Amino acid sequence: MSKYRYPVVLSIAGSDSGGGAGIQADLKTMSALGCFGTTAITAVTVQNTLGITGIHPIPVDFVKAQIKAVMDDLKPSAVKIGMVHSAELATAIAHTLSGYPDVPIVLDPVMVATSGDRLIENDMVATLKKELFPLARIITPNLNEAAILAGMEVGTLDDMKMAAVLIMQYGCNAVLVKGGHLKGPDLFDVYLDKHGDERIFRSTAIDTPNTHGTGCSLSSAIASFLALGNNLNTAIAQSKLYVQNTIEHGKDVKTGNGHGPLNHFFDPEKLIKLKLE
Repeated sequence: MSKYRYPVVLSIAGSDSGGGAGIQADLKTMSALGCFGTTAITAVTVQNTLGITGIHPIPVDFVKAQIKAVMDDLKPSAVKIGMVHSAELATAIAHTLSGYPDVPIVLDPVMVATSGDRLIENDMVATLKKELFPLARIITPNLNEAAILAGMEVGTLDDMKMAAVLIMQYGCNAVLVKGGHLKGPDLFDVYLDKHGDERIFRSTAIDTPNTHGTGCSLSSAIASFLALGNNLNTAIAQSKLYVQNTIEHGKDVKTGNGHGPLNHFFDPEKLIKLKLE
């Protein structure tokens, strides 16, 4: 008699001591969506809802060992990559994951925190583009990150479309430029892939300071829905619906004195049954 196997997802990211973003948000998202979350921690941060005051990198060889330990035993069906703070680490992660070419990778190129804190070293961007972009099934930059990657100001829907085109030139398979920082009431995400397929995902802005960890949660959700067997477009659409609900159901909750977290477990019994409208 065969036994059920949880879809396993690996998060390669930094730890948020405040629990709202990074590894902690990833594990909450994966658990909420019915996946078994595993981790390779790249850095430990001193962080809360008000910002980041310290980053302690994990040795590169130790990060590689974490990845291999998970990949060789638990055999994840998808990988999410978050904060990668150095060029050396980016290269090591790329070389390690290249040994598992059939596992889809969702890369959230974390560069700037919600608080405005810069999270990566200056030489990191070029290495990120060269080493990790070609491996990823999709990359998910926000407006600030898209501006850094594309080398242009990104503040409108047209800017987002142009930035997506420029970012794709670095060998990406697909990119989702997230417009969560646009001025509402309508928000847009721009999807573009190597086949020229462009899609606009629309959502409604929610008036709340509780948006800490939104990008981490979205990329983790995409990885989770891929692990559950969905194609990429369905995974994106379902993930956006999930994150929209986590914000809506956490908008009035007071946690900390700054940018509060999402409500990842807003309705745990029905999450897998979310239906697109």
